[in-house]
Amino acid sequence: MAITQTTNGVANGAPVLASAQPAELDASKVTITLAKELKPVPPAADLKFGQVMTDHMMVVSYDPVNGWSTPEIKPYGPLSLDPASSCFQYATNVFEGMKAYVDPNGKPRLFRPNKNMARMAMSAGRVALPPFDQNELLKLIKRLVAIEQRWIPTQKGHSLYIRPTIIGTRSSLGVAASDSAVLYVICSPTGPYFRTGARPVSLLAVGETVRAWPGGTGGYKLALNYAPTFKPQQYAAKLGYDQCLWLLGEKITEAGAMNFFVVVRRDDGDLDVYTPPLDGTILPGVTRDSILALASAHPSRMVLPNLPSNVRLHPSERELTMSELNAWSQEGRLLEAFGVGTAVVVAAIGRIGYEGKDVVLPTYEGGLGPVGRALYERITEIQDGKFEWEDWSVVCE
Repeated sequence: MAITQTTNGVANGAPVLASAQPAELDASKVTITLAKELKPVPPAADLKFGQVMTDHMMVVSYDPVNGWSTPEIKPYGPLSLDPASSCFQYATNVFEGMKAYVDPNGKPRLFRPNKNMARMAMSAGRVALPPFDQNELLKLIKRLVAIEQRWIPTQKGHSLYIRPTIIGTRSSLGVAASDSAVLYVICSPTGPYFRTGARPVSLLAVGETVRAWPGGTGGYKLALNYAPTFKPQQYAAKLGYDQCLWLLGEKITEAGAMNFFVVVRRDDGDLDVYTPPLDGTILPGVTRDSILALASAHPSRMVLPNLPSNVRLHPSERELTMSELNAWSQEGRLLEAFGVGTAVVVAAIGRIGYEGKDVVLPTYEGGLGPVGRALYERITEIQDGKFEWEDWSVVCE
């Protein structure tokens, strides 16, 4: 058997050529092809979540030999994929939800986008999709948003929703990780997620089917987490409820596709703000994290809008059960419940159906209670660039 000896890049006296490494994602190489005809922008009052797409999208692909291709920003249109692609056969699909806003100076802004990039990378890793440079993807998103700025609504409660997506495209029916992928970003102008106006949403507590379970994928933003929720949601709608409150046993996890919060009055008059802990069944929401941080900052570091400084909030992550909610409600201590997320920001919850009865929350003018309203106002002020807070609002330049 021949033995090859290599010294200083020379094998048996012959130069050794270094093998080419797959290319990293590089935003500086982006090519831009603008649409020849631009679509009309619908009136803000007509916008429904996710139904209208903007003029352009960003697309880049990965293969195991060449790595990431040259990114393209081009007119919005269909993708061409092999029917055997991993995304169709084995649900190797990951997405993010972000929003762009216009600040008082007319500049487009993103809200805590680094959080979305980190979560997307984590989710992609969970289903063994090719890794990507988070900073480079964010640069591409900023570039796309700048091009699509005319689509960003300026009305309160409206924004440009951004959907970064990565899908496995390995064209084989073999049960294995996808070593190829397409990463793309599309945008959609949107108004309020729920069309209920000031009416709080209603929830049906569901435990017979579960959204997530310990050791599963509930803590990742994977497409496969959403489809199994559609049937229970249809059942809840037939009973007159807007969304499902997902239980694991009696333990509360999420509300529809939102993180769940309650406000409970303490014996000393202060307010507890509870949300379930990140135990692997809960998506680590960017809005969730922001709510906890802002509630912690009141009133020592800043005072939330229209919430007196003598109102003390004690945010914490702890297990919540339907038995506790029932007991707090009967004692008159359950003051508010709300769901939070990128799409809804903060949505008031008015009643929760459980075992044939409703846990009814107190009613407030405008829907949200004082804590939920204060948090909503502060977050949207930060998103719109009207209140600076810890570099959460990032200008697209």
